[in-house]
Amino acid sequence: NMGDRTKYLTDAVEALGGIRGCTVKKVSGFLETPPYGVADQDDFLNGCLELETLLYPEELLEQLHRIEKDAGRERKKRWGPRTLDLDILLYDDLVLDLPELQIPHREMHLRSFVLDPLCQIAPWKRHPLLGITVEELAEKLRQNT
Repeated sequence: NMGDRTKYLTDAVEALGGIRGCTVKKVSGFLETPPYGVADQDDFLNGCLELETLLYPEELLEQLHRIEKDAGRERKKRWGPRTLDLDILLYDDLVLDLPELQIPHREMHLRSFVLDPLCQIAPWKRHPLLGITVEELAEKLRQNT
């Protein structure tokens, strides 16, 4: 939500596609949403992409952190203003619970700013723990708000 949000996102998509062993398959549209967590900051721009990768999840996370750092990301305040925030939401049907990485993303089913763009590229994808599709998760969230 800082600086040229669209450029940070499009540069990140390009950077991910430039990693050896990675191919960007689909990219959602970008969605502007109110900030999450800390409300006193500019709106966020969110999107999702499908990435085909030969990297292990931990290796992919390292690459995401590198791309964030290259975009000037500073980790000062949880949910605070930032240039770029890249997360692994799903990785095939893997369930992983490490201190630094949880797959599926532990709160993705609670966030419309995640589910709405994810519906654009993978509405049929099933959450590996909840057993329902992304589209069903988004509809359930809409009904509860």
